Amino acid sequence: MAKTAFSDWPLKSVFWPPTLVLRQLGSVLYFSYLIRWKQLPRWFLRHSIPSLPVAAGAVGMGCIGFPNHPAWEVTAACNLRCVHCHAAGGHPAPGELSTEEAKRFIDKLAEVREFRMLVYTGGEPLVRPDLPELLRHSRKAGFTNVIATNATLITDEVAMELRKAGVVGAAVSLDSVRADVHDNIRGVRGAFDLAIRGIHALRRAGILVQVNITAMEYNFADLEELIALADAEGAGIMLMYQLVPVGRGNDIRDATLTVNQNEQLLKSLARMQKRVSTIIEPVAGPQYWPYLMTQRGHMNGLWLKLARPVFHGCSAGRGFVYIKANGDVWPCPFVEVNCGNVRETPFRKIWAESEVFRNLRNRENSRKGRCGTCAYRAICGGCRGRAYAYTGDYLAEDPLCFLHPKT
Repeated sequence: MAKTAFSDWPLKSVFWPPTLVLRQLGSVLYFSYLIRWKQLPRWFLRHSIPSLPVAAGAVGMGCIGFPNHPAWEVTAACNLRCVHCHAAGGHPAPGELSTEEAKRFIDKLAEVREFRMLVYTGGEPLVRPDLPELLRHSRKAGFTNVIATNATLITDEVAMELRKAGVVGAAVSLDSVRADVHDNIRGVRGAFDLAIRGIHALRRAGILVQVNITAMEYNFADLEELIALADAEGAGIMLMYQLVPVGRGNDIRDATLTVNQNEQLLKSLARMQKRVSTIIEPVAGPQYWPYLMTQRGHMNGLWLKLARPVFHGCSAGRGFVYIKANGDVWPCPFVEVNCGNVRETPFRKIWAESEVFRNLRNRENSRKGRCGTCAYRAICGGCRGRAYAYTGDYLAEDPLCFLHPKT
């Protein structure tokens, strides 16, 4: 396996200011203490250094990886037809940014100093012909690049080209340890074997592998085995998504988890984390962070105050931002609220002045229902995507919260 080259990293964005790395380290250490993470030394040896450029700009642990980074849906085109795809990927979307528009957009993103890492997602980014050119441009603009992919198109040659274009991390989607289940969810026979091939090629190229899993009825019984597989395949990070009924996921709304399954899943993550060296973070499960703290008796005022810089729960609009292929700006792929379009309004203006973003950043006064009165709102906030999908109000209470069940 190729070693990670420090020359591939924009050093200032990764290491400056020094407090940034210290904050990332503090997040991991506190998380390790709460979880009683026996595999922490193994994670440090295997993944800590390669994780630095992927966590560039991180200020804590939360939903969809770390806060303070944009994810850009470079195309809706895809070679698979996943039943749960939030982007309803398949064909290119109308009005996708051209190469030159995309480069100008990247330059505008770079004006936001907090953004140091850019996620290329889709659809399937690798089907966009100018992807290498865009990756090189964002690297030149000072970003470390991460690609979210189904990995079916990644060979050794493709992986090395991604590495040369500044890709430091790749988030690969897996849905089951059983090939037939994964392939059925992905809509193409052979997708599982090709994804595993892609993971191996990425690791040989020295790119940190992240495994993304979407928990739903179709694979709920396989999740612990899937976590073990991700660890065995050398994943440094694993995001455990929950199915949110948006995009094609709305067609399988009955496959979403229940309140009890949300609780069961998050407790299972805490149990499994002790055994694996892969860091597991939940997506659409922000109750994880207060749950961990309650297990150690850390829910009084002082501990909550100390935890605020470390745990962020839902990151929609609070550091994380999602840009659609046509330039529309959303707080999150699951919060389908258009806050503006980069063709019409400078991104920085949308990011700083959108009423939606301001509301999402104001947890103390904007949340409704149980989320509005919850003592844990600073470190959880409830899943905004789930609230919007079920109520049409992105500020409503999270309907799957198990910490404060409805009476």
